Amino acid sequence: MATETQHRPDVPTDEQRRSLAQAVRGDVLTADHERYDDARAVWNGMIDRYPAVIVQCTGTADVVAALDFARETELPVAVRSGGHNVAGRAVVDDGLVIDLTPMSGVAVDRTHRTVSVGGGATLGDVDHETQLFGLATPLGAVSETGVAGLTLNGGYGHLTREYGLAADNLRSVEVVTVDGEVHTASAVRNPDLFWAVRGGGGTVGVVTRFEFDCHEVGPEVATLFVWFHGDDTAAVFERFREWATDAPRSAGVLPFTAHVPEVHEFPEAYWGEPAVALLGSARGDAEAGPAEAVFEPLLDAATPIADFSGPMAYEDLQSMLDEDYPDGLRYYWKSVYLTDLTDAVIDLLAEYTETAPSPLSTIDVWQLGGAVADVPRDATAFCHRDKPFMCNFEANWEDAADDDANVTWAREGFAAVAALEEAAGRYGNFPGFDEDPARLTYGENYDRLARLNATYDPENRLGGPVSPV
Repeated sequence: MATETQHRPDVPTDEQRRSLAQAVRGDVLTADHERYDDARAVWNGMIDRYPAVIVQCTGTADVVAALDFARETELPVAVRSGGHNVAGRAVVDDGLVIDLTPMSGVAVDRTHRTVSVGGGATLGDVDHETQLFGLATPLGAVSETGVAGLTLNGGYGHLTREYGLAADNLRSVEVVTVDGEVHTASAVRNPDLFWAVRGGGGTVGVVTRFEFDCHEVGPEVATLFVWFHGDDTAAVFERFREWATDAPRSAGVLPFTAHVPEVHEFPEAYWGEPAVALLGSARGDAEAGPAEAVFEPLLDAATPIADFSGPMAYEDLQSMLDEDYPDGLRYYWKSVYLTDLTDAVIDLLAEYTETAPSPLSTIDVWQLGGAVADVPRDATAFCHRDKPFMCNFEANWEDAADDDANVTWAREGFAAVAALEEAAGRYGNFPGFDEDPARLTYGENYDRLARLNATYDPENRLGGPVSPV
């Protein structure tokens, strides 16, 4: 269905549209196209933006042509890979969307243990190919997430503590800068560009190809997934805090508070009750012993409501949360790093879980450290490597009439945690609606990133959170 005419910008004209269509192999969609509304929709149902034109690129040449068009027409640019950033960075009003989703190819090099990934691929695309050979690269925890957005902002996931961020496993990228030039960037070629794409949020160009290192993972991993009643929140977090002090890098746990889902897998007597859950995975190593044994100290923190722990295919672990985050649900997520997981933080988690207006919302505590902290803070644009934890308020709900209540809940809970002395910094993949100063995300790396943005995108056409100096 075409959109209302008042949403149509002056650009492109019919002549400009024809010229662009002739320059690219992919489809060019404007407001009168039957697929326009589907193409402008992103994962977060709160985002409702109307680009002037969407170019569904089939390759790097299409990206170059699209950026040439954006310069000629002076349109702002958004880049879409998976469209999963909660702030809706993948789409822009009255601008040009470079849609990379057709560029989703994945090729595994078994000999060198690397994987080449197109700019439009999802985590699931990568895992499906690498697991064929018992390999994986550290990515996120929801398989429908775009590799590009996740990686360009750092990228946490189940393998992070052992192998680092997604960005830390990059060997090289192909990136198209706004002047239409195509660059290969690595540690030895265009090192400034390579520094910026590893955590800089895509402010210096459009990454069309990623090359990652892979590691031996799977096909099965030990999985921890156990739920306790909300009354046990303090006890469960106390045990987790003790466990995390000397946990092996081959294991990681993500505790979160929630409400018990009204589904048959959980006892009906607990439906809708506040809860605290532990989700984690482990790979065996000589130091830690059998992978499943590493979680034993966590299992008797309290009496579980439900326990789904056990061996699981790594590819299934990567996709097990997909159904909890469907396209079109309404989302507002905001995160803050923590230098310590104190009682004050835990008390706030319990308090705000009780008052959540949506039973779908959670408050997550990411266990960090490990390999992430091995990399110097100035080695990449990603800055917050020394933080052992991150707290993320996830407001998830269904009805637009409930927008204000849910956003207010998340913002107030986030503000309460952020006001504590142990709170520091922000994470680019959970940014709310980009309300906070970018310096909180990039820290002491902000000035260098701003200088590079001024060099490669002086008009800030890509609309990144870091403005040119």
